[in-house]
Amino acid sequence: MADASTRIEPGFAETLGIPEIWVLEDPDPDIANPALGIAERLCLPFRRIPLVRNWRAVLARFVPIGLGSGLLSGAMFPQSMFEEPLRPPQLVIGAGPRAGAAAVWLKRRFGAHVALFHRPGLGAQHPDLLVAGWHDRPQAGPNVIGILGEPHRLSPLILQTAAYVWRPRFAYLPRPLIALLVGGAQFGLEMPPALAHGLAAHVAGLARRYGGSVLAATSRSTGAEATEALAAGLGSVMHVLHRWGDPTDSPYEAFIALADAIVVTADARRALSEACASSAPVFVALPELAGLRQRRFVASFFAAGHARPLQHSLRPWQRAPLDETLRVALEIRSRFLAELPVGE
Repeated sequence: MADASTRIEPGFAETLGIPEIWVLEDPDPDIANPALGIAERLCLPFRRIPLVRNWRAVLARFVPIGLGSGLLSGAMFPQSMFEEPLRPPQLVIGAGPRAGAAAVWLKRRFGAHVALFHRPGLGAQHPDLLVAGWHDRPQAGPNVIGILGEPHRLSPLILQTAAYVWRPRFAYLPRPLIALLVGGAQFGLEMPPALAHGLAAHVAGLARRYGGSVLAATSRSTGAEATEALAAGLGSVMHVLHRWGDPTDSPYEAFIALADAIVVTADARRALSEACASSAPVFVALPELAGLRQRRFVASFFAAGHARPLQHSLRPWQRAPLDETLRVALEIRSRFLAELPVGE
């Protein structure tokens, strides 16, 4: 038990001038990821407020006003007599329709500033800052910031740390190292095994041509059969395959940090944004997996010069690592937290 002299009394944070920042965490990790990534780059403490799945979340996509309080799952209220109530938030960060609905309620209830990563026009009601991907064609406005791709949690520090930790473990693999980040099919379907095998064989052929090896990672939408087909296609070259759900530590961040070239399937939006956080050339494969919105997403990276279609060469080109998450975090600090120095 902590000594009484070390107890943090109510009001301690206020005396230090630390703002109360809440991140509304969607139960779907893929939706929650952008909000957490933005909050982590603020270099300030924040609370993770879990949201719940219920009927309000469906209606909130279209009529968010008045439904947000029912999505907070009681996390903002004391659960026992030994817990203190949370301070009202001064800044709320969220992503997706559930977070949008809850943020609207918190803004009306407490007057909090709201920064929301959201698709324009789908329940995003009057945030103080709306962050939207260029592929969704956001309209210009004083409260709108367009970005390439989507925010994520792979900061330069995380990539540097992953490279430092994992580099010795992969020292036996011949370079160049080709990272292969595999998604799945649309509408919850798994990737067809024939496509997975063909992609793996293509990347393995490139690895043989350049005298290198492959670092491959699958996702939860890849599927067991496609994963086995992928493994078979990589069998002709030295490789490491991390299968989704493996109990061992995930080397995903290290794959991106250490790769000399990165191949991403066209449906894997988050993986494409994260891959471009490195300085390696990024190539997009299997465009047939992408729906209309995903195709616009990929096209925006092609137009900006951060990715190219996968063909028969891995020749690099000049580009700087992409860090749109930091750009959003700096915009939030300048608008709502200007009085605090960076890194405080």
